[in-house]
Amino acid sequence: MGLRIAVQMDPIETIRIAGDSTFALMLEAQARGHTLHTYTPDRMTQRDGRVTVRARRTQVRDVAGDHATLGEPERLDLETDIDVVLMRQDPPFDLAYITATHMLERIHPKTLVVNDPASVRNAPEKIFVLNYPELMPPTIVTRDREEIEAFRAEFGQIVMKPLHGHGGAAVLRVTEKDPNFGSMFDIFSTTWKEPWVVQQFLPAVSKGDKRIILVDGEAMGAVNRVPAENDIRSNMVRGGSPADTQLSEREREICATIGPALKAMGLIFVGIDVIDGKLTEINVTSPTGIRAIKRLGGPDLAVAIWDAIEAKL
Repeated sequence: MGLRIAVQMDPIETIRIAGDSTFALMLEAQARGHTLHTYTPDRMTQRDGRVTVRARRTQVRDVAGDHATLGEPERLDLETDIDVVLMRQDPPFDLAYITATHMLERIHPKTLVVNDPASVRNAPEKIFVLNYPELMPPTIVTRDREEIEAFRAEFGQIVMKPLHGHGGAAVLRVTEKDPNFGSMFDIFSTTWKEPWVVQQFLPAVSKGDKRIILVDGEAMGAVNRVPAENDIRSNMVRGGSPADTQLSEREREICATIGPALKAMGLIFVGIDVIDGKLTEINVTSPTGIRAIKRLGGPDLAVAIWDAIEAKL
């Protein structure tokens, strides 16, 4: 029996389908006979405890530049008209994002929301990972300049990044004697109100930052993202190149450690980042990587994700 699927996402007209995990999930859902609707978060309304959206019936095809046919907007009640909501808009993880999780929490689990909206709200990528300090490189979260300078003196080279940043934006490597540190600190201070994540720099990032996909708590596939020359950021939107990879014993240990908690929290689709055997992020908002994994000869994880979703209905 076909399911009624609503995909909460950025405008589908603007996505780059070659690497878009949301699009891969939509292709698989359509292949299974499910009905797709898409809407952007600004089309949500809550009235008298009911959450409705202005959504468009959507058909997809794997053709760049002609990847979607959209119907006219229609008002849907997410509790009565929809079976599954995929919360897939990109960060930033700001108050608008948090508000969307509160609204979706109204309908979950009567309508299954993937990932669980309360868990998404309570597990930002760079905060949730702090539950596992034994798996991470040395890390502090702070705005205190003296603490950052002491940390830099201890480890020499460090990486600074906004606590709620995404896609590799504003990730900076700072050396022990970096004369630009003062200016970088001033820029961070005036641009972001939240603390920063400061980590020991891992030189092995030049060999790749591995994205591992866990489905309902189980490691299912991975892609190694190799930074472009003269860049420490491996994100593919920042010029990183995908490469085939296998999981090491250490990486399997990391997945086995965090997997039960992810499953218990209703985090069905999760992407973790591992550099040189060190866990750096747990991505739960809108993780990516499944198209790259398939393109490199790995499994089609859209199939595994929909198997897990359907098993919960």
